[in-house]
Amino acid sequence: MRSYINRYVELSVSGKRIRVRGLLIDIGSDIMVLHDGERFLYLPLLHLQQMSLSVKQEPGVEFSEISWEPSQDLSYRKVLMNAKGMFTELYITGNQSIHGYVTSIMNDFFVFQSPVFHSVLIAMRHLKYLIPYRPNATPYAMNPTSFPVSTPTMALARTLDQQLKKLEGELVVFNLGEHPGKIGLLKSADTPMIEVITSGGASMFMHIDHVQTVHCP
Repeated sequence: MRSYINRYVELSVSGKRIRVRGLLIDIGSDIMVLHDGERFLYLPLLHLQQMSLSVKQEPGVEFSEISWEPSQDLSYRKVLMNAKGMFTELYITGNQSIHGYVTSIMNDFFVFQSPVFHSVLIAMRHLKYLIPYRPNATPYAMNPTSFPVSTPTMALARTLDQQLKKLEGELVVFNLGEHPGKIGLLKSADTPMIEVITSGGASMFMHIDHVQTVHCP
């Protein structure tokens, strides 16, 4: 794969119908970096289904024009650490991205503060890619005072299953509410299964491995 660095590639990424194209910049132990002509894309290797040289050569940016310092210890967790406090776009599920700031990083999940969804718990294994915005950019061009970055007020556990246990009895939204059956009262979180009471009063059971995101409305 490293022989493709400084060449245009196209990727099939889990959960995304459209192939991702860009200039391959770097590869770490569990993450790769592309440049799409405007932004850097950080893609965890876990979700790389296929990569090949792009048959469509993208015009514009050359590797020599990109300011990039290779890192001997480039990793997913290090990328998250460096992204803390930086306005970032994340793609996790469905057809939408979410925008905001990484605020806390735990063992297998991290907290993302969004002006739309507020504090979102994101399972690390389900992040498809991360795109940092340019310095000084803010969500929706908001004044920074309108959306101050702050650490979450909830008590954080080390792991996502422990965090879900803390949320028992709370109204929760799973996977950004892409399915109405994944919104409801979290009745129990006894790993590996969780039980949610939907708006109609029915029980919905879900394996914790399929929890991509969770937030409280």
